[in-house]
Parts: sequence; C-alpha cells; structure tokens
Amino acid sequence: MKIRYALAGFGGIAENRVAKEGFACDRERFRPLRHAVLVGATDLNPARRAAAEALGLRWYDSLEAILADKTVDAVYVATNNRSHVPLAVKCLKAGKHVIVEKPIATNVADAKKLSRLAKAKGLSLTVDHMMVNNPWHVAGRAAMAAGRLGRVNDCCYHMECAYGYDPAEARTWRCNSVEEMGGPVGDMASHCFYVAEFMSGKKIAKLGAVYYPKVMKTKAEDGAYVKFFFADGTQGSVRAAFSELRGGRSGTLTNLGFEVYGDKAVMRGYGTMFQLSGHPGEPIAQRVEIDDGRRLTPVVPGRIQNIYQTLIDAHARSVLDGTPLDADAAVHNLALCAAVHRSARQNGRIVSVRD
Repeated sequence: MKIRYALAGFGGIAENRVAKEGFACDRERFRPLRHAVLVGATDLNPARRAAAEALGLRWYDSLEAILADKTVDAVYVATNNRSHVPLAVKCLKAGKHVIVEKPIATNVADAKKLSRLAKAKGLSLTVDHMMVNNPWHVAGRAAMAAGRLGRVNDCCYHMECAYGYDPAEARTWRCNSVEEMGGPVGDMASHCFYVAEFMSGKKIAKLGAVYYPKVMKTKAEDGAYVKFFFADGTQGSVRAAFSELRGGRSGTLTNLGFEVYGDKAVMRGYGTMFQLSGHPGEPIAQRVEIDDGRRLTPVVPGRIQNIYQTLIDAHARSVLDGTPLDADAAVHNLALCAAVHRSARQNGRIVSVRD
C-alpha cells in the first residue's frame, strides 16, 4: 500500500525538487517510492496545470477539491510561507496528513498552533528539513559518534552566496519580505541550525548574533553571524548571507558546507549544505574530509539517498505504521531564527531560545 499525496502549490521548487525528485515523477532518473505516490496538484496560477499534467498528475482546481477527494491521504504544502499555516490547518481539519515546506510558519505562535492541532487529530505532520538526509551529513554524524575527531569543542555551518544584487532578485520575497521569513536567516541559517543539531545529536539552547554590514539595496538583512551554544555548553557558529560573491557557481556551491573541530582532527564538508543528494549529473561533487594535520581522509557515504525522497518516504511510513510524526523540531528551528533577530537587534546579546 502507498500513501497518496497531492501537492498544494506547483511552483519551480515544487515541480523540480518535490515532484520530479521527491516523488520520483522524473521516471528517467528515479524509481517509484516504496511507500508514497504523488497523484495530483493545484496552484493559484492555472498556467501551472500543463507542467503538472505533463508529469501524469491530476490537476485540482483548488485545495478544497483536493480535500474533498477521499482517495488523497496526505497533502504536501509548497506554497508561499505566509500561507503554510492556514493551508495546513485546512488539511489537518479535513483529516489529511501533511508535509509542509520550510519554514513551518512565519512566527513561533502559529507554528505551535499547527503542531498542537496535528497532535490533537492524531495526524502525521512534518516539515521539509531535508538536508539531514544528505548522505555526507549522515556519514559525518557517524564519524563524529565513532570518535574519529576526538573531543569536539567547536563547529561552523555556513551558507553564503550572492542573491539580491540583481534587481529582479532584489524584488523577491527572499530579499524583501521580512514578515515572510525572507532574508538569509530564515532562508538559510535555518538549514544550518537543524543540520548542526542532527550531526551533533545535541539541541541549541542559546545564541548571540550580529548582522553583516548592509551593502545591498534590500529590506532584509544581508547576512548574520551567529554564535550558538548547545544545551551541554559546547559552542558552534553559523554564517548565512546573501551578500557574498564567492567567485562563481563552483566557488559558491563548494562553500556551502561545514567544519567540525575535535582535539584529534577537523572534519570539513564541501557542497553538502544545499539541495543536492550525490546523484550523477549534479553541478558539483560533494565531499567530506577528515584532516588530522598529516593527511586528508575522505568520509564516504554508505549509500546515496535522495534527500527529498527520504523525507517523504519517512512521512508515508509513519502514516502506514500509525506512528504520526510531530513538528516539534520545526517549531524549535523557527524559534532559533527568531532568537537570531532578537539578539541582533540587541547588539549581539546572548539570548535563550524560546520554543
């Protein structure tokens, strides 16, 4: 048996990442998922219908039409950030399980409301924190747990690029709609936070942050440097920015990564903090290396898994097994982003995370 999904929102990312990759609608590259199948889609823009039908999907004229279809078990909400909560609430009230694109909401109060509703309904709710499924992050976590770095006392996760210098980019929500979690904190630091917690197996409890110097003609912050502290007191940092040129595509993509520092060795990741899974034909080759000061030893994944497919299949399995997922981690992630802005507005004061 497979859980039958419909997509609410069929923009570029929904089509190319979620549908073609995540649900394996690109049949030339991917095999069908074991526990999930995408059966339909809707979008406010009717011009998206042709793209959906080209993938063999049924086109629904509205979300309400999806919710009225008793053959649809779950909805993947891939609309604009502001609509995540109201649309997900409608889905849950209609008895549909839900996956929501990141972020779960645009404020912590709404995120908690959505999480509580899913629990009350006994429905599975998860958020697209897909980078924890990156094969190199999984292998890196195992290397840390095995003690290959020694005692870890520091780490840095970073996503810095140039986005918004072009006037068309500058007009997008990512650069201007702070209320919609636009800006590199909501768009990219959020990824860094949950990957840092995944790889360390620890939860961030407090942080301090400062914004980058303002050089871009956008309403959102250009970037932020964040010093964070896990609950056990060990520290790390995040760098997220739209203002960094980084040469070109190769320089930008390989710089999306991390460093984890132990007293025996440092582990560095290149290109892992992105939407890649390690499939043939991707724009760069991801890699993770352990450097003990004498030699570089590659960290090799056990197997390549698509980061979107892994998330979707886990959600589908939770429905089939009757063990619904909760969105507690997504609420916490949003609280981390809110804490960054709260600290930066107070000149970097260390603040506790309120989730």
